Amino acid sequence: MTIDTTTRRSLKTSETRGAYRRDIDGLRAVAILLVVIYHVWIGRVSGGVDIFLMISAFFLTGSFLRRMQADRPIEAGRFLISRFRRLMPAAAVVLAATLGVCWVMMPETMWPQLWKEGWASLGYVQNWVLAFDGVDYYAHDAALASPLQHFWSLSVQGQVFVLWALLFLLGALLVRWTRWSPATVMSVLFGVVFAGSLAFSVYETETVQTFAYFDTSARLWEFAAGSLLAIALPHLRVPRVLRAVLGWLGLIGIVVCGMVIDVQGGFPGYLALWPIVSAALVIVAGTRPRGEHPELRSFGPDRLLATRPVLALGRDAYALYLVHWPVLILWLTWRDETRTSIPGGLLVIVVSLVLARLVTLFVERPLRLPAGERGTVLRNLGVIGLCIALVAAVLLPWQIGTNVRNAELQRQYAKTYTGAMGGDTAKEDGQIPLVPAPGAGDRERWSRLDGSCTGRFASKVATVQESCSQTENAANAEHLVVVIGDSHANQFSGALRPVADERGWGVVMLMRPWCSLESHEEGTELADYCDAWQREAVKKVLSLKPDAVFTIVTAASPDSADERLIDGAEETVDAFTSAGIKVFGVRDNPRSAVSNYYECAISHEPCDFPVENALAADNPALALGDRITPIDFTPWICPNGLCLTEMGHVAVYLDTNHLSFPFVKSLAPALSRQLGDYLTASHR
Repeated sequence: MTIDTTTRRSLKTSETRGAYRRDIDGLRAVAILLVVIYHVWIGRVSGGVDIFLMISAFFLTGSFLRRMQADRPIEAGRFLISRFRRLMPAAAVVLAATLGVCWVMMPETMWPQLWKEGWASLGYVQNWVLAFDGVDYYAHDAALASPLQHFWSLSVQGQVFVLWALLFLLGALLVRWTRWSPATVMSVLFGVVFAGSLAFSVYETETVQTFAYFDTSARLWEFAAGSLLAIALPHLRVPRVLRAVLGWLGLIGIVVCGMVIDVQGGFPGYLALWPIVSAALVIVAGTRPRGEHPELRSFGPDRLLATRPVLALGRDAYALYLVHWPVLILWLTWRDETRTSIPGGLLVIVVSLVLARLVTLFVERPLRLPAGERGTVLRNLGVIGLCIALVAAVLLPWQIGTNVRNAELQRQYAKTYTGAMGGDTAKEDGQIPLVPAPGAGDRERWSRLDGSCTGRFASKVATVQESCSQTENAANAEHLVVVIGDSHANQFSGALRPVADERGWGVVMLMRPWCSLESHEEGTELADYCDAWQREAVKKVLSLKPDAVFTIVTAASPDSADERLIDGAEETVDAFTSAGIKVFGVRDNPRSAVSNYYECAISHEPCDFPVENALAADNPALALGDRITPIDFTPWICPNGLCLTEMGHVAVYLDTNHLSFPFVKSLAPALSRQLGDYLTASHR
């Protein structure tokens, strides 16, 4: 999102600079005010960000187009360096300050996500981090609203600046080749971008909206709309009364947008046309056609938008956007609240306004280049370098120091990490750091096999192949076990792997998040996502003819004893057993809808709970009789009927419902005991 006060200039209709558009500054003020109010009190998204994206391209296009019309070089590299020099100081100061406060305030479990988002925000790729986290099952608990989340729109804007500079370079070449006017060439280019991006945006929003919301390619049409408006505006001749009507309709549309439609859940598809068109109407309303007498009174919203109070807010709009979200999230964290009260929200807004004024006065204004100037390349690079150094000065010691300290302590206490075999250690002094550490990578948090499926284990069905992994010995092992199901089957494979290694088994895993072997009601989201994969995955297992299948056969309910046998379990088990495949039917683990057990463990404030509050009194899998070998880890997860969050200095859980890999790995003896001598040397 751009509300950079250094870019306040109107579209020029000639080679010389035109009049300053105070009403567009006022429009940005209204948009930022809506963004803040919606975030603080309403808990919805207003559509104001989309307006900023469009306005940024509006100004950018006017600047480049004037250079083309004057037959001046585009100087894309110099432009980009000067533009990032303008944007980065305020962003870097806010980013560094926010990270510093988070280091002190935020729980250690959030630190890895903050590190990742901090570097991503600095590099203008924060939107991609949020996009991939949004569709990554294993990132969901780490992807809750962070104080840096709002940097996604700045990242999109930065990427579009680069792309637009390249488009204008292409446009300049086409102008020389075709002899068309710059306006005509750029209209064609931006028209293609608008149509293609909007069509893609509608498609992606309907299919993967959580990704589309942050996807730059799904947002390009909003920028293209601003560019097309900038090119078309000098040629529009709208009667004064009609301009006023359209302007007021546009302003009303902007104000009510977030109340009427689901911005966060439906953007940036066709619904985003609402704020874009509304903002365009306001801009058109404030544009006086050439020849209109300057003293003619305007009845449109441009008069309101150009008043001093509105412009005062617009003056600090960029800084206000930067500071308001961290202030809000840190306030909610400190208060341990999910929504602000009226007084609390007022305090957040007042603090944000004060901080925004300070950032504008002491960071933006001193480093701002005079209007129309790009500055020297070396000086601009120097400012950018200082901004990078400022953020790195917070992130590097925090991240490296934490990881080095944890690694050293874990080496020092390696023999104490006994997990399920070590009993409750939560009441000890806490000097021994838990594993997995908050900064641990996926390989330390989740069970993984050795590589993707190859040879006879590979599948021609893309979704099955994507979900398929195997141990190195799978092709040559005398016996084969297949793990199939969702993330809970994946987590318990951490106990299977040591047993398989000891007994010489090969292991293949077919795992897709959210997709157990449970049948789903037709037409539901899970049915659409899982059913085709389930059918093909089961076919693949049957074709492999393994000795056994390892899968979850019960489903626990969060904070409830309503555990049940998964729907369709009998049919699936029968399909395997009739093919001579043994079934290890694993019982689900207790889970929560409220407490993040990992945070409890890391903070040494255990959230232990009675097993009867989370699982049925009797294992529902026993209803399958001798068709399965029941595997139940409950006595080790919940010894003496109490489910623990820390055992043997290992965090039992990763989040609200997944067990950590180090803990599950320590369950291998429990699994071996339940399997008995099945396929051991003595059994053969």
